[in-house]
Amino acid sequence: MKYTDLEGLSLSGVNERIRACVDCPLAVGRTMAVPGEGPESAALMFIGEGPGADEDQSGQPFVGKAGELLGKILQAAGFERSQVFITNTVKCRPPNNRDPSKEELDCCWPYLLRQIELVKPRLIGSLGRIAGGYLLSSDKFSITKEHGRIFSFSNDTLLMPLYHPSYLLRSDSREKGSPKHQMWDDMKKLRKLYDELTAGAKFTGESSQ
Repeated sequence: MKYTDLEGLSLSGVNERIRACVDCPLAVGRTMAVPGEGPESAALMFIGEGPGADEDQSGQPFVGKAGELLGKILQAAGFERSQVFITNTVKCRPPNNRDPSKEELDCCWPYLLRQIELVKPRLIGSLGRIAGGYLLSSDKFSITKEHGRIFSFSNDTLLMPLYHPSYLLRSDSREKGSPKHQMWDDMKKLRKLYDELTAGAKFTGESSQ
């Protein structure tokens, strides 16, 4: 899929292309592609890695245990899931939930880019190492080092890397310095930044270059 093939399409049109896509081997083993969901004018977008088993069955993003935790995290930070757009870097489930390959990520990139351009979020929360590294074009990206930092993704959009909810599920501790504690600190920062951006305040952030 080339980006030029998606120019002129609405968000629903892009989503239909995703559901019908057979451009990479991930399409062979999927039950359903998972385009993403949320309002077309969402100021906040979350981008994860790829669908899991529950998402593959339902066609919806983040509906398994990680999705339940994400919902709780959003609620604790004062967001309704219905007000944010949620998607993934790849739209079909990698076998056995393995990491998507660079080729698979690149194949889905035109879809994700077009979604971002249509939604026009002011702020993106990337979830996990794969999404953060790919969106920031960084081969040396470390989620443990970069989470909670603010990067410039485009002229109109900032990006904050966050831990993936599935990673947090493997850590029960809520003590200071634990991943769950760090995630809560990051979400408070993200909430504050979201309020500033949607109120019209300017925030330049740090350059990702």
